[in-house]
Amino acid sequence: MSYNLIIAPEAQKDVDDAYWWYEDRRTGLGEEFLGCVDVCVQTICRIPDLYPVVHEHYRRALVRRFPYSVFYEFTPESVTIYSIFHSSRDPKKWHTLLK
Repeated sequence: MSYNLIIAPEAQKDVDDAYWWYEDRRTGLGEEFLGCVDVCVQTICRIPDLYPVVHEHYRRALVRRFPYSVFYEFTPESVTIYSIFHSSRDPKKWHTLLK
């Protein structure tokens, strides 16, 4: 099944900020980060119920190799990504991002 992908502006900002942070550390590392996020998002879009529900109806997928989680929900028509959250941030904060 094909899902319409919706990325919240906050999630896109998370990705953009992380890309530049990694790219400043080492040229090309930001691209590696984007590649890992893309693989995670593609997996979510292919099999959205693969990852566990962590709060109400929101699910969390872990990004391989980088300490980020993707928080999302899905309906029969779409997958909506609300946050791409660094694991060192206050874990209570992602609850506020989903409201």
